[in-house]
Amino acid sequence: MAIVGAGPAGLRAAQVLTEAGLRPILLDEGHRAGGQIYRRPPPGAERPAAALYGFEAGRAQALHDLADALASQIDYRPDTMVWGIAPRAPFGFDLDCLGPRGHERIAVDRLVLATGAMDRTLPFPGWTLPGVFTLGAAQIALKAQGMAIGRRVALVGAGPLLPLVAHQYAKAGATLAAVLDVTPLGAKVTAVPRLALLPGTLAKGVWYTVAGALRGLPVRSGVRAIAVEGGRQVEALTWDDARGRRHRVACDAVGASFGLRSEAQAADLAGCRFVFEPVTRQWQPERSPEGRASHPHVYLAGDGSGIGGADVAELQGERTALALLADLGRPRDAAREARLDRRLARHAGFRAALDAAYPYPHHLVDGIGDDEIVCRCEGITAGTLRRAATERDAREMNRLKALTRAGMGRCQGRVCGHAAAEILARTLAVPVETVGRLRGQAPIKPIPLREPV
Repeated sequence: MAIVGAGPAGLRAAQVLTEAGLRPILLDEGHRAGGQIYRRPPPGAERPAAALYGFEAGRAQALHDLADALASQIDYRPDTMVWGIAPRAPFGFDLDCLGPRGHERIAVDRLVLATGAMDRTLPFPGWTLPGVFTLGAAQIALKAQGMAIGRRVALVGAGPLLPLVAHQYAKAGATLAAVLDVTPLGAKVTAVPRLALLPGTLAKGVWYTVAGALRGLPVRSGVRAIAVEGGRQVEALTWDDARGRRHRVACDAVGASFGLRSEAQAADLAGCRFVFEPVTRQWQPERSPEGRASHPHVYLAGDGSGIGGADVAELQGERTALALLADLGRPRDAAREARLDRRLARHAGFRAALDAAYPYPHHLVDGIGDDEIVCRCEGITAGTLRRAATERDAREMNRLKALTRAGMGRCQGRVCGHAAAEILARTLAVPVETVGRLRGQAPIKPIPLREPV
């Protein structure tokens, strides 16, 4: 059996399987296990955990210690990308991988996908300028490279990652020109009673807010009409506040993300059925509460099957591995399963409140102009997508892709697919779920042409 992804979900799944006497293969694109939230610096560049992970330093250290302890008990393969998955008769899968050993095809009977998430992007004027990053990329630069994305940084977002990154950058001594939340403050105030389901997590969020205020961070909520100015690089960020007043700050870098989206291409290739999640407005692989996918030999854990965060990923990794063991006929620990189910149910209620606190920024999609590039790989504008819908009868995402090449580039629609779907649905005046989703195709990520396959 193989686990794809060595973040919190993948590591906890590996732990449970090794406790049962199994030796899974753990495949991870990262150089060191830990995932995005608990990303580890390269060897020789370590810094104190408290400086990197803040309140989560203890959890991060525990997870890193677990990864080190598991290394000798599993077939651990870092720096390895799974770029293709094909069914294998009579059951199981062939995984096409690219890593230090070159190209490999690995046959497995059961598959645990813990593929995580990536930033959800939406186009806005200037978003393709050098110096514009996602919030996730801003985190990677800080954790893995010990540097900020610029000397004077502006951060923009629509989710809980925004205050976290702002706190991390401020604590690291970076100069923050602006911290702009494109969702209204009132939504967060209304959600507070429901967020109290996890009082410790709520307290951390409040602390980030208070600490930012004490540091004098220029935080604004309800921001609209963001735009980056510059010639060959970022020079300034402009926006409208909730009252419609225009503002401008000088900066040399911008970090911008509008929530997270599941990395679900591997589940698509593995033959999993997908369902539409209306609150987060994205398609996700169908997953039972225990972690089973629609395919009988595929299991799902962590943000790759629905955004829940690092704590949920750990719980799901453990629960999913227990479901796998049960399917193999191993003895069940009913009390352990019930305890995990209760904790996951409480986290699900908290997540629903968090999604309500950071509602989808429809106004940013409505403000995308015809000349704005949506698909950066192929240089496809929003106007091109709209004309394909109105003049060429593109009513579904894969037909839109065929007619315009949107989503055919290096990212395979991972960056532009969401925005393209929203634009297509608005042009046709239909719900976004009716235009479907881009089908996953191998290679799901770029591979060098020089590698023999």
